[in-house]
Amino acid sequence: MPTPLSHLFEHKLVAIVRGAKPTDLLRIAQALHAGGVRSMEVTLNSPGALASIEEISKGMGDEFLVGAGTVLDPESARAALLAGAKFIISPTLDKKTIRMTKRYGAVSIPGAYTATEILKAYEYGGDIIKVFPASGGGAGYFRDIAGPLPFIPLMPTGGVSLDNIKGFAEAGAKAFGLGSSLVDTKQPVNDAYFQQLTEKARAFVQAVAS
Repeated sequence: MPTPLSHLFEHKLVAIVRGAKPTDLLRIAQALHAGGVRSMEVTLNSPGALASIEEISKGMGDEFLVGAGTVLDPESARAALLAGAKFIISPTLDKKTIRMTKRYGAVSIPGAYTATEILKAYEYGGDIIKVFPASGGGAGYFRDIAGPLPFIPLMPTGGVSLDNIKGFAEAGAKAFGLGSSLVDTKQPVNDAYFQQLTEKARAFVQAVAS
C-alpha cells in the first residue's frame, strides 16, 4: 500500500474545501474521487471540520486521502490527526506544528514563500512545502526557487487554475493546492453542482497528466 506521501506525489492534486456545509463534504469527496482527484483538505476554520474529516476518512477508505488545512498550532494538528487526517497543511511556518505532525507519522505541508522560509520549512521536517500565495510570482517564481533548491518538493497554492497549472508543473511543482478554481463552496449545492465538480476534477487531472 502506498504511503500518504507517495500518494500525494503520485496524484498531485489536493482539493481545498473551505466553508462547505458539513452535510455536503462526503458527497464533495465522492464527486472529486469520481473525477480522478484523490486528496482533499478540509480547512479547520470550516464548520464541523473535525467531524467531517472523521466521516470522510471512514467513508472513503485508503484510496482517498483527507487532510486538515489552515492548521496554525500543534494542538489543532493533533486534534485533526486523531480525527483521521493523513496530512496537515498550514498557511504559515510553525516548527511545533511540523513536529507534532511528524510524531503521528502524517505528512507535513507547511506554508512558506521566500527561499529562506522554504529552506527552513524543509529543514524543520516539512515533506512538501506549500508556496503561498502562488499567484504572487507565478510559474516564473517557482522556476527561480527550484534552481538553487531543486531537492525541495513545492506545492503552489492560491491562484492555481486550469489556465496556469501546466506552467507550474513545467516549473517543477510536485503537487498543487486547488481552492475555489476547483471547489467553489459559494455556489448552490445540488446534483448539477456535484456533476460539474466531477467534470472540473477530470479537467485538472488531464491538465497535469498532459
